Amino acid sequence: VDLEEEAIELLIRSYCRESGVRNLKKHIDKVYRKAAFRVVSRGQEAEEKLKETENAKTEEGGTVAAENVVAMEQLKITKDNLKDYVGSPKYTSDRMYDVTPPGVIMGLAWTSMGGTSLYIESVLGSVISDDSKPSFHRTGQLGDVMKESSSIAYTFSKAFMARHFPENKFFDKASVHLHVPEGATPKDGPSAGTTMTTSLLSLALNTPALADVAMTGELTLTGKVLKIGGVKEKTIAAKRSGVSNIIFPASNRADWDELPAYIKEGLTPHFVGWYEEVFKVVFPALEMKNDEGMGKGRKLVSFNA
Repeated sequence: VDLEEEAIELLIRSYCRESGVRNLKKHIDKVYRKAAFRVVSRGQEAEEKLKETENAKTEEGGTVAAENVVAMEQLKITKDNLKDYVGSPKYTSDRMYDVTPPGVIMGLAWTSMGGTSLYIESVLGSVISDDSKPSFHRTGQLGDVMKESSSIAYTFSKAFMARHFPENKFFDKASVHLHVPEGATPKDGPSAGTTMTTSLLSLALNTPALADVAMTGELTLTGKVLKIGGVKEKTIAAKRSGVSNIIFPASNRADWDELPAYIKEGLTPHFVGWYEEVFKVVFPALEMKNDEGMGKGRKLVSFNA
């Protein structure tokens, strides 16, 4: 039995993304069990054919020639026939969109299975008219922390537009629906803050983001981008999704520097401290008024006596 290297890579990428190798070992064992069964089955078929040949020669009074013995062929397991042994892939492509429309942004998330892409979709719920009233609705089985992040993203997006694009009154009348796909999967955590904000701004400005960018980062109400976890897993997910640019909080630079070179290969990191820096990477053709962030330049006030 020959289990080709490409088949093993496919097994890791599409069947066994969990940390460690226990599940990978189970799948390889399964492959060899099925392969052994096929080898035995072929052997039985070969024996039956040989017996038929022996009986035929005996009846004719001849002898069995050596060339009548059926030789066993080597069983090759390739990436093309791997599913015959372990079934259909559990994980398919991480990229839901080849080109993202306005309102759709690729984020990055960490799960028990490792890193994965996490799309955020925002759409206009109804046509804007003079009688329209602003509203914000979110779906996708979001946990409490992620719901709070979406509220922060919505509030920050309105403040961002008022500061940097004051002529745009989208949020004054728009009924916005934000959704995180794969609704059957519970989601939580604060690290989608920058992604949610970018999704809302992309919709408000009717401008798609760069297609080869993925991001992660917690966002505060003043636009500060805070540190997140799972840098290694999220970097692997970005690479698997085929993006070439990845946005991380500036406070995660040390985590990036510790990653092996083979993981970082082909990726350009952008380390940001404020959301305005995210905006410049994702929407390079758009110019902001009042270029400084809302929190920049402010003095901290001490309440200690």
